[in-house]
Amino acid sequence: MKIAILTIWRSLAVGLLAAASGAVLAGTQFSAEVSQQGPQGKLSAGKLFVGDKRTRTELSQQGQQIIQITDEGRGVEWMLFPDRKKYMERPLGGSGGAIPGTRSIQAKDPCSGMPGLTCRQLGEEKINGRMAVKWEMVASASHSEQPMKSTQWIDKERGVPLRQEMSDGQTTELKFVATEKLNGRQAEKWELVATMPGRPEMRTFQWFDPALELTVRQELPGGMVSELKNIRVGKQPDDLFEIPTGYERITMPPGGPGGPGVPPAGPEGGAIKP
Repeated sequence: MKIAILTIWRSLAVGLLAAASGAVLAGTQFSAEVSQQGPQGKLSAGKLFVGDKRTRTELSQQGQQIIQITDEGRGVEWMLFPDRKKYMERPLGGSGGAIPGTRSIQAKDPCSGMPGLTCRQLGEEKINGRMAVKWEMVASASHSEQPMKSTQWIDKERGVPLRQEMSDGQTTELKFVATEKLNGRQAEKWELVATMPGRPEMRTFQWFDPALELTVRQELPGGMVSELKNIRVGKQPDDLFEIPTGYERITMPPGGPGGPGVPPAGPEGGAIKP
């Protein structure tokens, strides 16, 4: 049971919440239905609510309903189990995703809020016809490794990395494709290409909603498709982001969700994000 809970929390953290983080920074409140379809056609669905610096996700996992609430103002997140009227709590960690809409952070310093990383600005260049700020990023060495260096070109308008080159030869490149209509809303289609020495390219397509400042659809390698549908912009009720009366707090699994071994929410991972 503890392993299952840990897996659920991790999947939520790098998926639905990553989708909402751009909108949270933009101050946009809305609700939406979340749809995920796997390569074998297996479909899962949930709900997403974005309030004032708060998010709520609802889905079913292994036959039970799971609700996750994050509150940036309080610096905390909860996972609720309505069937048992219990909940778990943990401090809210930083956002590791490279998401269009976070330009207020990325434009100033892409290392902001990321312990162990230092950045040095190297000027400005054009990448695929778009102006970008070039940064050198250095990650502190672990006990047995050398410091990892990378170079990023951050889009001046969107604040998202258009290109990243790692010292081990890995590269990622984000290209604007076109503006399209998606579920009745204007969206920008982007293509992310990731390469690694000795391995085939991996391509991800993402549709970014400029009005909401977040990605509303993503097609991952292997056939996974995630999408936000029936988006309704408007103020969300405060009680959606509170623990209901009568819920009992339970202990976090050993190590806690988001601990060692949890992959960061990078540009090519997660349910809905660039």
